[in-house]
Amino acid sequence: MQKMTMAKALNAGLRRALEADPKVILAGEDIGKLGGVFRITEGLQAQFGESRVVDSPLAESGIVGTAIGLAMRGYRPVVEIQFDGFVFPAFSQIVSQLARFHTRTGGRVPMPVVVRIPFGGGIGAIEHHSESPEAYFAHTPGLKVVAPSNPNDAYWMIQQAIQSDDPVIFFEPKRRYQSKGDVDLDARPVPLHAAQITRVGKHATLLAYGPTVPTCLDAADIAAEEGTELEVVDLRTLSPIDWVTVRNSVARTRRAIVVHEAPLSLGMGAELAARLHEELFYVMEAPVLRVTGYDIPYPPARVEEHYLPGIDRVLDAVDRSLAH
Repeated sequence: MQKMTMAKALNAGLRRALEADPKVILAGEDIGKLGGVFRITEGLQAQFGESRVVDSPLAESGIVGTAIGLAMRGYRPVVEIQFDGFVFPAFSQIVSQLARFHTRTGGRVPMPVVVRIPFGGGIGAIEHHSESPEAYFAHTPGLKVVAPSNPNDAYWMIQQAIQSDDPVIFFEPKRRYQSKGDVDLDARPVPLHAAQITRVGKHATLLAYGPTVPTCLDAADIAAEEGTELEVVDLRTLSPIDWVTVRNSVARTRRAIVVHEAPLSLGMGAELAARLHEELFYVMEAPVLRVTGYDIPYPPARVEEHYLPGIDRVLDAVDRSLAH
């Protein structure tokens, strides 16, 4: 067991994947000598060479397109999109080519490509540097979409994503890069597409992923001081969602609040709410509530704290749910 930041855990996971399989190749803007904007790949080019940790041109569509070609030739490319808002020049490659190729070839050509995307806000960045585009990709059949919330998951999930024969969109919560936690380097990891109950409770379930999981855990700590026991479920995977864990938790607590940074309308919370209402309508004591970002373009850095769902907004939703 080692204590490390999420950034260091991702670096260690990528290093272990590079060591384990010579077909693993990393590519992206400034990921080599610089080690990436967030230093996730720091030191890897020096260890594994420029042919395996590649500084690519500033061309996201070209980066993903090249990764598709490499996968067709038997490699396992891992590409970094420098910031979430920069993924859109590669959107066509991802949803029109990467997501469909395995099916298009009748299963004969797998697409073991990982697209790493730092996402979410909270770092005081400029426009296009703080987005939450996960719903676009979770809506696309053929893609697996995952988002770790802590260093241990980051370490194991990046390796599991690289081992997958399906393309994986790997969302990394950038404001949690420097959060520290214990990483068990030798444990048997949780399956990639399994949700985890990170705190057990009985009065309501908080459903979250990526950057909002720590927010929900902090809210649960405060609620416990007033006698309210909140269960926190870390979804970990947005496509496919682990409905068994989600459904069992909400059936037990009979209340659910979904928390994510992305805008409210047509976000991941909408799918979770719809499915839970369909399957647990006669069990739940209150409607599913959503605590999210607002339906506006991401605001300037000085006011992003008012945009992001915080502890107060989560606890307000809990109070409204318990009032039913």
